[in-house]
Amino acid sequence: MKPTLRQLQYLVAIDETGSFSGAARHTHVSQPSLSNQIMDMEAVLSVKLVERGRGGAPLTPVGAELVARARIILRDMEAFKTLAREAGQTFAGKIRLGTLPSIGPYLLPLAMRNLHKSYPQMRILVREERTLDLQRDLENGHLDMIISTPEDHVGMKSFELFEEQLFIGVAPDDPLAQGQGDVKLEELKGRDLLSLGYGHKLAVVVQQLADLAGGRVSAEYEGTSLDAIRQMAEMGGAVAVMPSLYTSSEAREDPGIITRRIDHPQARRAISLLWRPSSPLSKKFVAIGETLKAASKILIQPD
Repeated sequence: MKPTLRQLQYLVAIDETGSFSGAARHTHVSQPSLSNQIMDMEAVLSVKLVERGRGGAPLTPVGAELVARARIILRDMEAFKTLAREAGQTFAGKIRLGTLPSIGPYLLPLAMRNLHKSYPQMRILVREERTLDLQRDLENGHLDMIISTPEDHVGMKSFELFEEQLFIGVAPDDPLAQGQGDVKLEELKGRDLLSLGYGHKLAVVVQQLADLAGGRVSAEYEGTSLDAIRQMAEMGGAVAVMPSLYTSSEAREDPGIITRRIDHPQARRAISLLWRPSSPLSKKFVAIGETLKAASKILIQPD
């Protein structure tokens, strides 16, 4: 007798949730059923995989090592099923897409409409995540492809979508709102820059720009969204740093914010569609990338 794929899923769920009850809810089974399956697997393998106690259900050292292998097995099985389903040339079935929250809400509405017209049998499930979480979920197979910054996902296949310029956003009475054309980096000296919180690549880029300019990232406020930092800038005093896709889609229509492009080589970021090299859907992901790229050209207005 060997461990089943279902048992491997239960073990992974325990690792992710930290408890038998959480794993049971996650996998939609009763807790006794899940617990019995784990005990059966431990008996087959003759090794203890999970510590049982009131403080949760941490994996044993052996369990932690085996759960990493379990994730690979489950991921490969998903790829096996996907390859069988997608053996033809039709675009059908479900694809899980992860995206940066600073990209997805502004690019995907138009792109999804176009994808649905071209491939009506394909379903794309979208999840917004931080850069760190996108990498983790792409590696473990929870996501099939992601829209992100390619330098943060080394070893993945990629299709370049577009390059974004970074803009400042300030209240109309701010001194920076009175200038014309691009903003020089030295003009940001001594200013508080508003950024997204920890785990977002945009926060890293803004910190680098602040260091170069002699400014600082605001310690009093970390935005949870680009809308939030734009609204904080409208209140006066601080400078929002926003990518061009968002600026074109949202900020330029807001009379309470003045936007200007930042003139510096580091005030830009490349955005790509990325997926695992082992994915059987590489050719189809390229086709999806073409649609995303076409949508970005419509949405990003030249400055």
